[in-house]
Amino acid sequence: MRRALIVGVDDYTGAALQGCVNDANAMAGVLETHGNGSPNFDVRLMTSPSDNISRGGLREAIEKLFATECDIGLLYFSGHGFVRSTDGYIVTSDFKTYDEGISMTEILGMANRSPVKNKVVILDCCYSGNMGTPTIAEGGIAQLSEGLTVLTASRHSEPAMEKGGAGVFTDLVVDGLQGGAGDLRGHITPGSIYAYVDQALGAWNQRPIFKTNVTSFTSLREVTPPVPLETLRKLVDYFPNPQDEHALDPSYEYTEIGHDPAKVAIFKDLQKMEGVGLVVPVGEEHMYFAAMKSRACRLTALGFQYWRLVDERQL
Repeated sequence: MRRALIVGVDDYTGAALQGCVNDANAMAGVLETHGNGSPNFDVRLMTSPSDNISRGGLREAIEKLFATECDIGLLYFSGHGFVRSTDGYIVTSDFKTYDEGISMTEILGMANRSPVKNKVVILDCCYSGNMGTPTIAEGGIAQLSEGLTVLTASRHSEPAMEKGGAGVFTDLVVDGLQGGAGDLRGHITPGSIYAYVDQALGAWNQRPIFKTNVTSFTSLREVTPPVPLETLRKLVDYFPNPQDEHALDPSYEYTEIGHDPAKVAIFKDLQKMEGVGLVVPVGEEHMYFAAMKSRACRLTALGFQYWRLVDERQL
């Protein structure tokens, strides 16, 4: 069972935003299903002004998200963030001076105490890097319980930018969830999303923050793998030992007279593997020339990693 609470707030008196509801709708849409259309997260979507996102109402929703044991509980918030000397806050629609919203320390506490196996908190708001950061007043160590991951749009002192009616950070997260952050098995994890977002942002842009304490693999979404899994599973057939080289010759190339159809099928698989960095030709720049000159191909370091997964029946 996988639950997600997706929150977007545009409706702030005197400080309205324009892209947060769009962000929330985009996140909800991509998380509800996997890439093949099968169900993924059971999403509760809260947006303002459609919903009255008060401090009490949002706290209740967050408590319910983390209260009952399940495989994954994901909290996403897009709206204003606020920071005082003691803490950072996600700001609710009914904010008042000295009562701006829900503190990030309070959210961290709810997540830390939660029986949910994997907790994921994604914040797209200014100063969101305060989530999981020791408070200035206390000066202690912010602990993340096992299974908790935090991904934020910016560092503790940075604003989070909007562009074209959407948050820059969320736009990249959604792209990652749609497949940009997928691995060769089609799995998308919090770590791969962070890597995707971090690489897409320039050195002078806001910097995303990633904090985690996990001991097991967590997939947020599955998409179609760039190479079919049945093809990846042939790694151990084409390379019985990961150090082996697979010898090639002209009969692997379908354009050659006297080509071998069985070898041509293998060569097509090997070329697909080369395209995703699992295999490289030996002594030649392209696989075609390796075949025509009766050379070979071998596994890359990434290829060895996936060979091991196949060999250990994890793929």
